[in-house]
Amino acid sequence: MTIAAHHASDPTDDRTILRLEGITKRFPGVVALDRVDFDTRRGEVHALCGENGAGKSTLMKIISGAFLPDEGTMIFKGQARRFASTLEAEAAGIGIIHQELNLVPHLSVAENIFLAREPRRGPFVDRRRLLRESARCLQRLGVDIDPSASVRRLSVAQQQMVEIAKALSTNAELLIMDEPTSSLTESETTLLFNVIRDLRREGVGIIYISHRLDEMSEIVDRVTVFRDGRYVSTDDFEATNIDAIVSRMVGRTLEDKFPHRTSVPTEDVLLKVDGLTRKGVFHDIGFTVRRGEILGFAGLIGAGRTEVARAIFGADRRDSGTVTFEGRTVSPASPRDAIARGFAYLSEDRKSQGLAIKMSLASNMTLANIGAVSSRAGLLDFSKEADVARRYVDLLNIRTPSIHQVARLLSGGNQQKIIIGKWLFSGARMLFFDEPTRGIDVGAKFAIYQIMDELAAQGIGVVLISSELSEILGMTDRVAVFHQGRIAGILDTAATDQEEIMHYASGRRISGVAA
Repeated sequence: MTIAAHHASDPTDDRTILRLEGITKRFPGVVALDRVDFDTRRGEVHALCGENGAGKSTLMKIISGAFLPDEGTMIFKGQARRFASTLEAEAAGIGIIHQELNLVPHLSVAENIFLAREPRRGPFVDRRRLLRESARCLQRLGVDIDPSASVRRLSVAQQQMVEIAKALSTNAELLIMDEPTSSLTESETTLLFNVIRDLRREGVGIIYISHRLDEMSEIVDRVTVFRDGRYVSTDDFEATNIDAIVSRMVGRTLEDKFPHRTSVPTEDVLLKVDGLTRKGVFHDIGFTVRRGEILGFAGLIGAGRTEVARAIFGADRRDSGTVTFEGRTVSPASPRDAIARGFAYLSEDRKSQGLAIKMSLASNMTLANIGAVSSRAGLLDFSKEADVARRYVDLLNIRTPSIHQVARLLSGGNQQKIIIGKWLFSGARMLFFDEPTRGIDVGAKFAIYQIMDELAAQGIGVVLISSELSEILGMTDRVAVFHQGRIAGILDTAATDQEEIMHYASGRRISGVAA
C-alpha cells in the first residue's frame, strides 16, 4: 500500500514550540530513527502513533535529553538545542511522563514528585511545603493518594498517577506523555483528559503517545504516524480516522480488533472461589471459572482485582475463604506452591515482576520450570533450554533475532509472549492475565488475544484483568465487576455494555439493585 507522506507542519507557524528536522538515531545493528521530521505547537495535543519499534520512545528520549541524535536538528522555542541530560531539558521547560515508571520505590510520593527539586528552607528540605505542593499536584489529578506514602506500597495505576503528578509539578511548556493511560481505568483517564484540556488552554504543547487509539478523539488535535523508524504522515485529527491511522501504522488494514472466538464455555467448573477475604483489602469474594471460558475482572483503581489474583496465586496472604481447583481445595502458601499446583499469574508490571530483563529469552522461558531442563545433578542443560525456547518462539510467533537475545531489548508484545511461554512450559492450567496488553501495539494485542482464546479452547482457565472496557467486552464471556474490595456483580458479557459495567464499578449498582 502506498501512503502519501504529508508534510509535518507549516514552518512559518509562529505557534511552533518544537521542531525536529532530519533526526537520525542508530544503535548497534539497527537504525531506530531514519531522518524523521516532527513538530508541536503551543496549546495543542499532537499524537505520535506507531507500532512497537516504530521509534516513538527513541524520539521522545532525544527531545527530553536522554539520548543525543546522530544527525538532524532540534529547535526548541526558536533556538537550536542539543540537551546533554534530562535535567538540562527539564530546566529548559520540557517535562516527560515515562511509559516505564521512573520512580524510586523506597521514597515517599512527595519525594518522588519533587526529586532533585525539593523545596528548601536554607540548607534543609522544607518538608511541610514538599507535602503541601505534592498534595496540590495530586489534587489537580483528582486522585486520593497520601503524599507521605511509600511508592513501593502503591499499585501500578497509582504509581502512574504519581508519575503524571511529577511531570505536572515541573510547570513544563512542552509535556511529553508516553502511554500515560496504559494502566488507568476509564474514570481515571477522564480525570487526566480534563487536566490535558486545562494545559492546552494554558498554552502548553503536548506530545501524546498511546496505543489506545479510540481515546484520542477526545483530546488530540493532530496525529503523526511513524513506521519502522521513518516518518509516514501528519494529519489534523478531524481529517482522518482510526482505521486510516492503523493502516499507516502497520502498512495493512486490520479488519477486527479482536479475533473470532473459538473457545466455548462448558458447564465444567475449573476454579471456584468462595468467601475470599483479606481485611482492609477485599471481602467475601466469590466467583467461578469454567473450562473454555474467559472471565473478566473489571473495576476502578484500588477495587481489589489484582489483589485477589495475587492472593489466589500465593503472592499475598489471605485471611479466610476457600479456593477449589479441579475439584480439590487448594491453599497455595507461596507462588512456588501455586505454580506446582498449575496456577500462573502474568503481572501487570511485566518488567519488574514478570521478566528477568537482563537475562536472555531462552533463560526467561524456562525460569518457572527450570528442573525440566536440568540434569539429575541439578546442572542446567543448555541444549534442552534452547529446544524449549525455540519451540515457544515458533508456537507464539515471537519476533527475535535470536533465542539468546536479552529480554529488555525486545518489544513489549514479544516480552509478554515470553512470559506466556514461560507459564505454558510450567504446565499451568489456570492463568490470570493482569493488564496483558498494557503498552502493546495493535498488532501485538491481536496476537495476545488469539493466544488467550486458544488457551481457553484447550480447557485452560483464563481470567483477564483489564482497565480497558473494550477489551473486557471484546474478549470475555462473563465479567466480575469489583467495587471497593467486593464483587458488585457478575455479568454476561454479551448482554452488557460499558455503561452498565461502570455503574457497578462506581458503586451505583450492586448485584442488579440500584445503590
